[in-house]
Amino acid sequence: MDYSQFGAMIPELIILGLFFVVFVLDVFTRDGSKKSWLTPVTTVLFGLATVAIWLIPSADTSAFGGMYVDDNACKAIKAILNIGVFIVFLQSASWVDSDETAIRKGEFYELILATLFGMYLMISARHFLLFVIGLETASLPLAALVAFNKKHYESHEAAIKYILTAVFSSAILLMGLSFVYAFSGGSLYFSDIAVAITAGSMSGLLVVALAFVIAGIGFKLSLVPFHLWTADVYQGAPTAITSYLSVISKGAAAFAFFIIFAQAFGQVFADSWEWMMYGVIILTITVGNLFAIRQKNMKRFMAFSSISQAGYIMLGVMSQSAIGLGSMMYYIFVYIVSNLGAFAVIASIENKTGKVGMDDYDGLHKTNPWLSFAMTLAMFSLAGIPPFAGFFSKFFIFNSVASTGSMALYMLVLVALINTIISLYYYLLVVKAIWINTGEAKIEAFKSNGGEKAALWICVAGIVFFGLVPYIYDYCYNAAQIPLF
Repeated sequence: MDYSQFGAMIPELIILGLFFVVFVLDVFTRDGSKKSWLTPVTTVLFGLATVAIWLIPSADTSAFGGMYVDDNACKAIKAILNIGVFIVFLQSASWVDSDETAIRKGEFYELILATLFGMYLMISARHFLLFVIGLETASLPLAALVAFNKKHYESHEAAIKYILTAVFSSAILLMGLSFVYAFSGGSLYFSDIAVAITAGSMSGLLVVALAFVIAGIGFKLSLVPFHLWTADVYQGAPTAITSYLSVISKGAAAFAFFIIFAQAFGQVFADSWEWMMYGVIILTITVGNLFAIRQKNMKRFMAFSSISQAGYIMLGVMSQSAIGLGSMMYYIFVYIVSNLGAFAVIASIENKTGKVGMDDYDGLHKTNPWLSFAMTLAMFSLAGIPPFAGFFSKFFIFNSVASTGSMALYMLVLVALINTIISLYYYLLVVKAIWINTGEAKIEAFKSNGGEKAALWICVAGIVFFGLVPYIYDYCYNAAQIPLF
């Protein structure tokens, strides 16, 4: 074996190196000293790693016979996900340093880095074996993260639901891949599958295989009808882990979904999986919106919001083009800063007061105007209100679908637009509670710590700045010029 091939995996090696540094520091330092400096050291090192990955020269590389590919699009989405993880590290600093979790601080960072490493493999995989390895590497540590609050029953329940769902979804995915393996004549390379599909005829085996693959990945993305675990897991998991689940894992899975269906199954788009995806996307956006209206717990509210947002992200797949991939990547970036901005407020309030109900936010502006302002911007961006970044992310992804000229896709965009109006209603329920509902404020004034403030500033800057300056979209679009269908 040529071990020099590992040199092509620079982003993965950076994350793996950081994992071992944190592991060594965690194991060989005393708890007293570790409590004071492990959090800032890890955060700073991860920030430097993010900059390094962003600045890696743009040269397409491959390894292990083409199983692994690191091109411009992969580098871009990895850098975007790293920004999200950096924000999660900042906003979770006070929770990680609390008396209850400080002793397990090292495990928190190690598990996060392990899941991120798995997501990197998913993103760069061009062979289903490597994709499954990455998927399981990302999924198993997440179950441990969901159960991180060992003394909380809700956290245990959420972890059980997550791990059972992950096991069943992986089994369904592997069943589908076994059919794909048989259909392609014994290969799991995306390119070989595409060639076999082009040379062969449409068969029932291929349709069933596609349905199983969509179902298996749909669990990871919380697509309807594979979403039932989401609200319970989001509610039971620690808020820092919920924020990570809602954006980072979803962004990695969405990109991998696009590449798989573009490079492996694109040849049968119109014959097989086009109508499957129409139904899944419409159900995901609609069900997520309708159930979000009924929620009073903020974490469950954000769970159904994230289900709906997953449907919007999937619109990029339907465009079958580089502009669709670029729009999806831009949407993921905007979703990261908007959703993490909302979760930063939720986590800050929960850490100080223990309150997570929407009714608890009544009159919040009277006691915590800065948190009220940040939450309002996050809700406006998630709802797609101009001139914030969420409006432009929705505009670009709708435009990428409508530019195909298909009447069916026009109708899909119309349904998505109608659902945007519904989402505007329930996002404004939070704004109404903060600014309009009368009565005494239920949350007393308090000061957020430095990490929470920094995370909020980054999110607010992203929501406002990247709604007005198209740099990130141009970066995503230029990176998305890769072979697709």
